[in-house]
Amino acid sequence: MSGTHGPLMLLRLGSVPTLVVSSAEAAREVMRTHDLAFCSRHLSATIDIISCGGRDIIFSPYNERWRQLRKLCMLELFNQRRVLSFRPVREEEVARLLRSISGECGGGRPVNVSEWICHAINDIAVRTAIGDRCSRYQDEYLRELDEAVRLTGGFNLADLYPSSPLVRRFSAAARDMARCQKNMYRIIESIIQERAVMPTPERDEDLLGVLLRLQREGGLQFALTNEIVSTVIFDIFSAGSETSSTVLVWAMSELVKNPQVMRKAQAEVRETFRGQDKLTEGDMVKLRYLHLVIKETLRLHAPVPLLLPRECREACQVMGYDVPRGTKVFVNVWAIARDSESWHDGEEFRPERFDGSDIDFKGTDFEYTPFGAGRRMCPGIMLGLANAELLLTSLLYHFDWELPDGVRPEELDMTEAFGITLRKKSRLWLKAKPHINVVSS
Repeated sequence: MSGTHGPLMLLRLGSVPTLVVSSAEAAREVMRTHDLAFCSRHLSATIDIISCGGRDIIFSPYNERWRQLRKLCMLELFNQRRVLSFRPVREEEVARLLRSISGECGGGRPVNVSEWICHAINDIAVRTAIGDRCSRYQDEYLRELDEAVRLTGGFNLADLYPSSPLVRRFSAAARDMARCQKNMYRIIESIIQERAVMPTPERDEDLLGVLLRLQREGGLQFALTNEIVSTVIFDIFSAGSETSSTVLVWAMSELVKNPQVMRKAQAEVRETFRGQDKLTEGDMVKLRYLHLVIKETLRLHAPVPLLLPRECREACQVMGYDVPRGTKVFVNVWAIARDSESWHDGEEFRPERFDGSDIDFKGTDFEYTPFGAGRRMCPGIMLGLANAELLLTSLLYHFDWELPDGVRPEELDMTEAFGITLRKKSRLWLKAKPHINVVSS
């Protein structure tokens, strides 16, 4: 639609005027020039429920509590020291993934790469967020999380008429989301109660432990209640595990679809870690081409194709057009990343396009904002990239990958499943042949 109707589309979806932004110039005006006007969130019926009325970090309206909560996240949850403290978790879970694939790929049997990546990322997310001792809650929490993400990205009448209590009352999506929220809160509350009678761990804290320590210490300008803690943990899971696994599946899909890129990436990885049985994160900075592969994957397959909706706090103009207060605004990063004005051959997967380029995803290049920009930019980029880089590097180092017999690269199904995240519609099945022995312990 953006190719037909231009960089700005004003739609009337139910009772809420909706602006879709589909060019780098318009995105710059929304996320930089008028960032303060567009930095609040639109609370749909389902999001209002799962965020407990916008008490989390992702969906909270712009206010003083949100500013304090974001500052807390940046200083305590997602700083470089904290991300590094989870290195052993990442390395242990990636080693477990490699052993699982090695045990399943014998005899040339294809393995479900999508499923194994999802398992590994979820295990990393669980241990990072709520620790090693909560595995019995993992399956139930992740089931509810998956359903909540599905409901958030789906179509339902209550989101089109958020001010109508009658529509919300009879909305199946709203009822289902309320059930998800209740169950996830119950699980986190149970873990919190168990933590209350445990000694303080001597090792580095998980993210829930950090939040509970800050809760005990006080000193914040708002009450860090268990309800807020629960919503922040939901944010960490939904933004971290879902997006990381989505990006990794797309990266592996593009690599097997483009064998010359696969060969180049594997050659770099294997030369960098030559003679090592086990990879660690220390040498990741040397992997120049692999980082280009990840950047190109984020361009062509942005995990969130439409950045989470902002809400216009005050009337302003974008590209000369009046935008009324209360308008819901989507930035269409999927379309912007394919715009021929910014990208040559934008539909092609070519990591080399970033070689020697200063374009990055830090929120200053508006033709390339997979993590957003401005005040609402994703605060957990460093943690998500650390997970993705180690996992992808390890898969390329330890295994040679091929499509199943009879499937040619040009025949690989690359259909996208649009939702709040941009998943690959079909599972990725590949043949894995061990190249470097996987350490068994």
